[in-house]
Amino acid sequence: MPIFFDESKKTFNLFSKDMQYTMYVDQNGRLLHAYWGRKIRALDIDHIANLYKMAYGSNLSLELLPQEYPAYGGTDFRSPAYQVQFEDGSTVSDLKYAGYKIYDGKPKLDGLPATYVENGDEAQTIEIHLRDDIGRLSVTLNYTVFEKFQAIARSVRFKNESSKQIKILRALSANVDFEDDDFVMIQLSGAWARERNIVKRHLASGIQSIESRRGASSHQQNSFIALARSNTNEWEGEVYGFSLVYSGNFLAQVEVGQYESARTSIGINPFDFSWLLEPSETFQTPEAVITYSYEGFNGMSQTYHKLYGTRLARGKYRDTERPVIVNNWEATYFNFNEEKLLTIAKEAKALGIEFFVLDDGWFGKRDADNSSLGDWFVDKRKLPEGLDGLAIKINEIGMKFGLWIEPEMVSPDSDLYRLHPEWCIHVNGRERNLSRNQLVLDFSRQDVCDYMIKTISELLRSANVSYVKWDMNRNMTEIGSDALPPERQRETAHRYMLGLYMVMDVVTSSFPNVLFESCAGGGGRFDPGMLYYMPQTWTSDDTDAIERLKIQYGTSYVYPQVMMGSHVSDVPNHQVGRVTSVEIRSHVAMSANMGFELDLTKISEDEKVKVKSYISEYKKMRKLIQFGNFYRLLSPFDGNEAAWMTIDEKKDEFLLYHFKILGMPNAKNKRLRLKGISTDKNYKLEGTYEIYGGDELTFEGITIPYKHGDFQSVLMHFRSI
Repeated sequence: MPIFFDESKKTFNLFSKDMQYTMYVDQNGRLLHAYWGRKIRALDIDHIANLYKMAYGSNLSLELLPQEYPAYGGTDFRSPAYQVQFEDGSTVSDLKYAGYKIYDGKPKLDGLPATYVENGDEAQTIEIHLRDDIGRLSVTLNYTVFEKFQAIARSVRFKNESSKQIKILRALSANVDFEDDDFVMIQLSGAWARERNIVKRHLASGIQSIESRRGASSHQQNSFIALARSNTNEWEGEVYGFSLVYSGNFLAQVEVGQYESARTSIGINPFDFSWLLEPSETFQTPEAVITYSYEGFNGMSQTYHKLYGTRLARGKYRDTERPVIVNNWEATYFNFNEEKLLTIAKEAKALGIEFFVLDDGWFGKRDADNSSLGDWFVDKRKLPEGLDGLAIKINEIGMKFGLWIEPEMVSPDSDLYRLHPEWCIHVNGRERNLSRNQLVLDFSRQDVCDYMIKTISELLRSANVSYVKWDMNRNMTEIGSDALPPERQRETAHRYMLGLYMVMDVVTSSFPNVLFESCAGGGGRFDPGMLYYMPQTWTSDDTDAIERLKIQYGTSYVYPQVMMGSHVSDVPNHQVGRVTSVEIRSHVAMSANMGFELDLTKISEDEKVKVKSYISEYKKMRKLIQFGNFYRLLSPFDGNEAAWMTIDEKKDEFLLYHFKILGMPNAKNKRLRLKGISTDKNYKLEGTYEIYGGDELTFEGITIPYKHGDFQSVLMHFRSI
């Protein structure tokens, strides 16, 4: 089995595929980190403990020790993994080892999304129990080791075993103390419409961190960091990944201390957070998934892709090919009627599109973004026969019907707000600042959650809805709740997430045949927490093909292509004004879940012929595109090109994408070396008579056909013969 405990040396060894993670209990009863990396045949814990002998003596120096879950208040002056406040006001605690439990499988986390197993033999879990005897605080560290993945799922559970209140001030999900700081930190950063750009920086003395204080994981920072050795590239070198399965405020940080060690931690952001534990109550942190790769960034990404694709996403669509959709948003915005929608749908059907999705503007009196959120009843001016009438007509055309909703928001100009002004996130006496003319409903309240479950369920039962785009278009301000007492106000943001997760769990479970796609102004909540409930996310509101090269490339560091929504939109592009060919727009969209976001009735006949061809081609290849192994070849962050591949599990078939951003005069032909294919097989380029050896493609490469001009793309399809 993958977890072993050596009683004589009090050592825990966790093994997963080619990875080893080792901890031990020292002479003072503290749980220390020993090793994380490739498997070692016989790791002698004494050899590691010798490194830290100088820490012991008459004056114990915890700052020298690699602690597994460090506390605040002792001789370690680095950032702690947790901090609590006892009823006497003190914030000093000290956890000592109190036992362990090993069992097969993986438990569910109460009220939180998490990775899972379908059979007990897929993973093994260890619970390591720590205790502060003076404060009577119990802390359980949970580690689940997946047999087939180089990954460990970690979380922490706090329990108040005293007769007095304990307030949690800081409760991170995972901490790793590395003995050195020779790393480059990788983060996925950006803003609205340019999410998940890759940022790399060498560690330096002090704290380097990313965080969200916005009430969502955010456009600005993804809830992920990685530490890579300085010589690491896509294919070689060591990488340690940290990904948080959570959609709210988070912190991921690395602190380089005075002894050049790197303390890495991730979890709920302690800023403006606290949680009051009554006697016998528990608090569960979100799950952090940590990965190790000695095969570069590609190895790390492959682990996250397979784990999140098969043991995070759930339901019917986890393993089902995703449909080609058309969304009317950039085609009509708020200005539409039933006739216009049906005209687009008929054109879409003729081109081979399978789902029609009605976006914002169908409810209340929603002619702009300044009213009606919360009033989820059909605007009969636009849809005189209601959603059901429209859905029936869409179905008669031969397409399935989808719908946009934004259940977490409310407009001040709405019947719901006029009836329940206390139902939004707010602080009494403070101004309620608007963003996009809306406020955030208070999902920390049970009455709000119950109302939204009832409202959404009735809405989805009112028509034959096969797809839901669940949007969220603003972050939290004036964070507070009427339903919580003063001492619990700083619980609001996390309680909101717990309420939202509960609502999403009930709704998605009640409608198992509906394909749900999450959205947050585009990619503002592209995180594992959302993907547990909804198997795909709208990657960004930026639909420009050239901007999408960076966005989708960065997103692929953690998330598989099957989780990315990617649409062909109009030109000039509505976000950046760029004009690109329908070819490159289609090829970028064909890298993920292909869809369309434009008025198909207005494109030229020549473009319609091309679009129909691309859709047909995509349908033939979409199982490979959506579920194949993804390999990055050329980064758009490093130059004028981008390239990537998708390969089937048996390495019998693969797709090669190449994108050129700007044309160059007098340019020579490019050769590109491929990765991930079998060097023992021969491959035929579809549509030609050309045959290549896999070894030739790997070691010598292939010539990329030259295309004149800016914004050019090539998609090549190979099969083994």
